[in-house]
Amino acid sequence: MSLEHFVGLGIVLFTIGAAGFFIRNNAVVLLLCIEIMLNAVNLIFASFARYLYGTEGQIFIFIIMTIAAAEAVVGLGIIIALYRTHKTLDMSSKL
Repeated sequence: MSLEHFVGLGIVLFTIGAAGFFIRNNAVVLLLCIEIMLNAVNLIFASFARYLYGTEGQIFIFIIMTIAAAEAVVGLGIIIALYRTHKTLDMSSKL
């Protein structure tokens, strides 16, 4: 597969994640959509790193993976706290 295929797949994944983020109201689904967008960016960085024979893209991938892990931990902690107090994960309801 060529670079254009990987970049196209990354753009499609990022678009799906962004659409899900703006359309859905569930807090868990919002976190999953953010993860899809971060992984799409990782795919594009990896494809450019392979295409250009560089290691800079791989370094950015490790940084983004660290940010994604921290986002998942903090986000799930906040979601659990919100569910315990409000008994719902719907983000459109009045808190």
